[in-house]
Amino acid sequence: MRQIVLDTETTGLEPRQGHRIIEIGCVEMIDRQLTGNNFHQYLQPDRVIDQVAMDVHGITNEFLADKPHFEDLVGDFMEYISGAELIIHNAPFDVGFIDNELQLLGKEWQKLSTYCQVVDTLVMAKKLHPGQRNSLDALCKRYEIDNSHRELHGALLDSEILAEVYLTMTGGQIVLSLDGLSDSQGAAVGEIRRISPERTGLRVIRASSDELDAHEARLDFIEKRSDGNCHWRR
Repeated sequence: MRQIVLDTETTGLEPRQGHRIIEIGCVEMIDRQLTGNNFHQYLQPDRVIDQVAMDVHGITNEFLADKPHFEDLVGDFMEYISGAELIIHNAPFDVGFIDNELQLLGKEWQKLSTYCQVVDTLVMAKKLHPGQRNSLDALCKRYEIDNSHRELHGALLDSEILAEVYLTMTGGQIVLSLDGLSDSQGAAVGEIRRISPERTGLRVIRASSDELDAHEARLDFIEKRSDGNCHWRR
């Protein structure tokens, strides 16, 4: 399963008032593991950034003066996200801006929903924590995720934080390592260790009934926390 955690920064709050995207940040996950194959780009919006927006993300018109336009990279961007499940916090905002950018390019491009499925983590959080604050900062505090380095909003930084929040919120691990050894522990990368055929067979320890019940209880917990999206029961 390929998922893309996505965030944007913009010149203002409303595309119908002519506001545009100025930063796109995406973090890729495959089977709930971060791959490092991220997408990040600043964009020239051909308009002035609202001061209120600038106070949020700190991106200036001068910084964007030599950056490409959305039309210059739309092909690479759409190829990167197509077919993936997009994870977005307050998805209508980002989807609305991306749909607007695609519409400005003419009939060649359709709405984002044509290419991707979208999961809104704000909707998920409201179901899990009704009546509570569910901003990204509030979720970080609730799940004890360190976001102290987030002094200003940034599309890539916020996507990285949201990826950690999403994985925690849905009861999964962020990194899964099966080798058990790091390079510093003396195992050569790519080294094959063969087991002697004369070796005594490994002892198999079966789970007890109490352990099986605890396992099912944990899956029930994940099922509830993820709004019915427990991957281990698929």
